[in-house]
Amino acid sequence: MPEVPALPGTPGLVSAVAAAFAGDGVLARAVDQFEPRAGQRAMAMAVAETLSNGGVLLAEAGTGTGKTLAYLVPAILSRQRVLVSTGTKNLQEQIYFKDLPVLREALGVPFKAAYMKGRANYLCLHRLDQLRASPAVPYDFVSMVDEWIRVTETGDRAELRDLPEDSATWHDVSATADTCLGNDCPQYQECYVTRMRQRAAESDVVIVNHHLLCADASVRQSSYGEVIPECHYAVLDEAHQLEDVATQYFGIAVSNYRVDDLVKDGERALNLGVVEDADANIRRALNRVDDHAREFFGRLAMARLSRGSFGEERLRIGPEWFGDIVDDGLGLIGGLDAVEREMAKMAGTGTGGSVANEEAGTLARRAAELRDNLSFLLEASNPSFVYFLETRNRGVFLRAAPIDVSGIIREQLLDRMRATVLTSATLTIAGSFEYVKRRLGAHDAADLRVPSEFDFAEQAILYLPRQMPAPKSPEYGEAVAREVADLLRRTEGRAFVLFTSYAMLRTVRDRVEAELPYPLIVQGSAPRSVLLAQFRTTPNAVLFATSSFWQGVDVVGEQLSCVIIDKLPFASPGDPITAARIEAISAEGGDAFQEYQVPLAILAMLQGLGRLIRHRSDRGVLAVLDPRLRTMGYGRRFLDSFPPAPVTQNPEAVSRFFAD
Repeated sequence: MPEVPALPGTPGLVSAVAAAFAGDGVLARAVDQFEPRAGQRAMAMAVAETLSNGGVLLAEAGTGTGKTLAYLVPAILSRQRVLVSTGTKNLQEQIYFKDLPVLREALGVPFKAAYMKGRANYLCLHRLDQLRASPAVPYDFVSMVDEWIRVTETGDRAELRDLPEDSATWHDVSATADTCLGNDCPQYQECYVTRMRQRAAESDVVIVNHHLLCADASVRQSSYGEVIPECHYAVLDEAHQLEDVATQYFGIAVSNYRVDDLVKDGERALNLGVVEDADANIRRALNRVDDHAREFFGRLAMARLSRGSFGEERLRIGPEWFGDIVDDGLGLIGGLDAVEREMAKMAGTGTGGSVANEEAGTLARRAAELRDNLSFLLEASNPSFVYFLETRNRGVFLRAAPIDVSGIIREQLLDRMRATVLTSATLTIAGSFEYVKRRLGAHDAADLRVPSEFDFAEQAILYLPRQMPAPKSPEYGEAVAREVADLLRRTEGRAFVLFTSYAMLRTVRDRVEAELPYPLIVQGSAPRSVLLAQFRTTPNAVLFATSSFWQGVDVVGEQLSCVIIDKLPFASPGDPITAARIEAISAEGGDAFQEYQVPLAILAMLQGLGRLIRHRSDRGVLAVLDPRLRTMGYGRRFLDSFPPAPVTQNPEAVSRFFAD
């Protein structure tokens, strides 16, 4: 545990928080539509106790609790710097732009706040200068950015509304950790990342997201990677997402994109004269890397294609999988080693720490990291990792992911803090925190479960069809389509239909699209934000979507009156990470299905069902079409974790519910 001063004694902070949430407290007097809630007050006091005494608190706060205020108020009143990490940028923005301004006025406590995104969201002034000097400078883009620089305070690309999300040119000027020169950059003082970090270092509340939190922790030993200032108190909201995000950022990946970026940046440095072309050794080394990379990743893609469909699926691999492809990988390693050696030699020839030396030093560091990462991946032998190949569009990714991140989360996140609060609307399985404690390494955490403020007995019903074929049956798609069409007629559209696969989405869409009189919005036809805006503004709309819409989506009111889920969302046992985790639990004598697969599916299901009731005035139908809820023993674990809504197998009850 870090050696930092403790906060003022528990009674002082807890009593201040209790007073703030009282019926006649400052929140009731200053916050519009605030109403005292016993659950919110209990959570706020538990957060205050944790901040005062240290340790870890797991707090499940059902929808409608008001958990955001329940942790922000103690954080502000603690008078310490508190790091708040969210699962989504949407919640980040809500906290920074909506909740904190209200609390600043209501509490009458002066505090500063900072809002931080990942480095790639910010403009790098040094790389922009390099782009200006390149022979193929994109004048329209540079002109747009130059005009923007005159007015922006943050350098956040989100301010460039007309910039495509996948802009390759933005990638060339973004402030990634790979390309950062650190303190030796000539633009260091003007750097937007430097300014962001300075604002955060001067703030009392620092708002980040889990992606930045884990990315920052994974590179904390690097002088170039860290951007989050030191904090000893943290609140991690939407904590049910933390295991997946940590798995991504504490893994290792090498892709054709990453190698291409190194070659391109090296050639640009040569062409601009930033790195001297001494005896052409560096250029030859870069060409060697480029040639071997094309051969290596091309053969990986072909091998992937020969073993299955060439899509987004991930293929598990081991050392024997590469065959003679490993020779191309070793050739690429040799090329990277040559780039590292020549760039390091160049970095040592300048005087006074010149920019040219730093540029060469950065490129040497990147080449060495790529070399070491690729060596690790080709060996594919560390039993703590699962190795797999992923192809996505033109990208070929060789990856290794930690099988168990609980120790990593404990060491890199929880143990670095004096106090940590992990909260979400979905942390328990049938009232127990044991699953999430095990997965997040929070075995000794205190826990608090605050039920939802909503009256599900009056606001919702749960519909389970009386007769459905087994999900693996060829007739299942047709049966799902019939149920979906019937339910949508009874609800007059106004529904999310959430699928566990694109294949089932397409099957059902093809069967019901022509017969439904309601506007049908289908995932993939436009960006997620556009689809949500369409749904909110289109009367009687129906959204067909998959996993990305199961959480982080908020539609209040009659516009969303029904959520239909086609199948229990079990993670595919063919997925490399899922398969490796199943094997690890089984090897220790555990029951992977009951201990891992079922709880994981329950939490995913609860997130999907949680889209429906978002306000006290909301009413609607939750429909789960999978018959295993009734026919399999584990179905009871799902039902015991569901909101306490009345259950019906009669579709007429759905019609009566809306007629009441």
